Amino acid sequence: MNTNKHRAGWSGRLSKVVSFLTHPVKKIAASVSLATGLYGISFGALSVASGLSVLQTVALSLLMFTGGSQFAFIGVIGTGGAGSTAVGASTLLGVRNAVYGMQNNVMLNPFGSQRFLAAHLTIDESTAVSASQVDPEAKQMGFWYTGWGVFICWNLFTLLGAVLGERLGDPQTLGLDGAAVAAFLGLLWSRLRSAESVALAVACGLLTATVIPVLPPGTPILVTAAFAALWGILRKRAKF
Repeated sequence: MNTNKHRAGWSGRLSKVVSFLTHPVKKIAASVSLATGLYGISFGALSVASGLSVLQTVALSLLMFTGGSQFAFIGVIGTGGAGSTAVGASTLLGVRNAVYGMQNNVMLNPFGSQRFLAAHLTIDESTAVSASQVDPEAKQMGFWYTGWGVFICWNLFTLLGAVLGERLGDPQTLGLDGAAVAAFLGLLWSRLRSAESVALAVACGLLTATVIPVLPPGTPILVTAAFAALWGILRKRAKF
């Protein structure tokens, strides 16, 4: 009798796991979370190599929690830059999250303490997965599942990378620096449904490649975002 109950319990748990992994939005959230989390190993190892302690590295991921800004911070510190310069570079990269926040605030309509959680989980990945959905409920599900999934995976793998430190060697040789990029390409591909969207993606890619050699780190993405926003505004006006 107890054996049957035990088997039924495990069967129920397994069924829930399968249901979670086969749900379209949850499946995307899980894959993006894992891919981005693996990138956290690179950050943890590079952060320690830049002179930060394991505790400082973990604190950055817990409190700052925006990969681009974190890499900008340790990049400046690692080259001997001042702390104020590192903060400035990381803040510059974090500006895009404020733009995402305005969009997500309308979509999520958070209240009370939920507003602070939503703000902390507003990153590229959670916004991208949410924006790729059509149904309002799916948009909210995409944001929260991806946000929490990335937060958990990113911090766990950051700790792993920091502990391993120099034993890991150069993270780029393992291909971990391309994990997050691969996840975003997967999201982008599903949205290229028209000639216009393809043209915009190609134009943004060319613009980014053009300005990277001449602009300070962190600004190319802002320039490209402004270009895409201008494209959308002009396209909308052209319809009227």
